[in-house]
Amino acid sequence: MYLCYSFEVKKGNILNFIWLIIFLILISIPIGTSFTLYIKQRQENKILHQKLLVLELVVKKIQEKVAEKNYLMGKFDPSQRGDFIAVPENYSISGYKMYLRKETLDAFLQMQKVAEKDEVDLRIASATRNFIYQKNIWNNKWTGFTLVDGKSLVKSILDESARFKKILEYSAVPGTSRHHWGTEIDINNANLEYFETEKGKKVYEWLVKNAPLFGFCQPYIQKGVNRPTGYNEEKWHWSYLPLAKDFTQEYKNLINDADIKDFDGDKYVPDLNLINNYVLGINLECL
Repeated sequence: MYLCYSFEVKKGNILNFIWLIIFLILISIPIGTSFTLYIKQRQENKILHQKLLVLELVVKKIQEKVAEKNYLMGKFDPSQRGDFIAVPENYSISGYKMYLRKETLDAFLQMQKVAEKDEVDLRIASATRNFIYQKNIWNNKWTGFTLVDGKSLVKSILDESARFKKILEYSAVPGTSRHHWGTEIDINNANLEYFETEKGKKVYEWLVKNAPLFGFCQPYIQKGVNRPTGYNEEKWHWSYLPLAKDFTQEYKNLINDADIKDFDGDKYVPDLNLINNYVLGINLECL
């Protein structure tokens, strides 16, 4: 009887053990499944996060490209940018608030001090001109509001394509002017007659000799073999090369004809190869 009882007890222990194993197996199935799903979800989240990082990088690059294009085309307010500074009134002859890149103004002021010792007076006649400013210059000439060579072009040149080319002799199309960059200065007087006077000749001769020492270059020298295209000679226009040189190349790489628009006569842009013939049609020493 004792043996029988012992067997029954052992048999009961075995059955309990078996039921325990079955119970553990049963409860382990959802746990294992949940853990597998957790691992899978974690991997998917990691992949999604990586994709979002790539997307953010792409968006950032696109935004930077748009911002750079807008800068090169003058589509900004220089008074609202930290890298621009107002030209002091005592160095200006324009009568209105002007701005330049800080580096450009610093270089000009250094040059002005040296020129002053040589009894040469240098003042700024024009500085940064954004897209809106340049558009007003262009449209006023196009519509005849501003006379060109003493004439209203809307009356004297009926052919619009010819009128476009006439304005291009001295005025840049909005979005293509180097004056957008804050690196360009018109010195003393944007007029050929001034530089034919004794005073004007002295100023120009001094600039030719000394301006390069301060980083400035005359982009629109007399046309000829080395500069067959572009605007007519401008003895007053000087460019701060440490910045302008890079902006010139960036313009070449980023801007195309389709970007140059939103002004009177813009339909003629594709016919004139403005970027190669005008934006890049400068003194080779300024490239």
